[in-house]
Amino acid sequence: MRKTILLITLLILTISSIFVGVQSISIMDVFDLDSNQSLILWSTRVPRTISLIIAGATASVCGLIMQHLTQNKFVSPTTAGTMDSARLGILVVMIFFPNASNINRSLIAFIFSFLGSLLFIQLINLLPHKNQVMVPLIGLMFGNIIGSVVTFFAYQFQLIQNMSSWLQGNFATVSRNGYELIYVSVPLLLIAYVYAYQFTLVGMGRDMASSLGLNYRLIQLFGLGIVAIASSVMLVTIGNLPFLGIVIPNLVSLYMGDQMKQTLWVTAGAGSAFLIFCDIISRVIIQPFEVPVSLVVGIIGSVIFIILLLKGGEK
Repeated sequence: MRKTILLITLLILTISSIFVGVQSISIMDVFDLDSNQSLILWSTRVPRTISLIIAGATASVCGLIMQHLTQNKFVSPTTAGTMDSARLGILVVMIFFPNASNINRSLIAFIFSFLGSLLFIQLINLLPHKNQVMVPLIGLMFGNIIGSVVTFFAYQFQLIQNMSSWLQGNFATVSRNGYELIYVSVPLLLIAYVYAYQFTLVGMGRDMASSLGLNYRLIQLFGLGIVAIASSVMLVTIGNLPFLGIVIPNLVSLYMGDQMKQTLWVTAGAGSAFLIFCDIISRVIIQPFEVPVSLVVGIIGSVIFIILLLKGGEK
């Protein structure tokens, strides 16, 4: 029943996303569009909606994987230094390889984000007690340190404005022939589903996973690789989407439990619906202008994140 409601909600939001914007396109005229409306529909609205669905699903599933790998409900690429490490990689590209293609940018961002995620895992392994609240706070501080380094060198090379505008989560610039790299995330979601059982076992801890014959370290590295690739591609094509990878997996787990095989596609669908909803708000709140969707996601997501932190701290 819940899955049906989610599917219907996602469908309604998807249709709304296609027909909401500055240029009026009525759903009643979809089979009788003029040339201008047809251009807008197929060059911007449809690509934008597709990228919203994929980005929302990717960010949510990446958060779900990270939470299982770290055995902590409040960890995601945005609170584990993964996205900040990818930003450092993007800065390196902009300084040393300014003419690099998006694929090369994604590759270097992947290397940095993967190494940053590994370093974060090592940091939390040094904690004597993995407090549910302390781990994400350490991740935020770790990410802020990397972010400070990025900001410092961006100022030094006069790239701060370029970095800030380019890496801010925004779908306003998504158009045909300019967003297709995000399709790389689709097979990654399928791979994550195939290995969902293994990720669930890793979430039970090293001893439990090893006793069941699982190579704990290998699966952990494999999961980090999936998250790093997906996060890098999303950062290069869309930008940063804060808190999405935390709140959606937590809200889904409240109703469906922690068995990743059962919750992965629900998490992906809920993430897509949430992001489309936030994007619609970003388009209509100050029409005819548009605010970055990361701002709306950050406001709503941060409120939910604080509530989840307070509830986690009470346990």
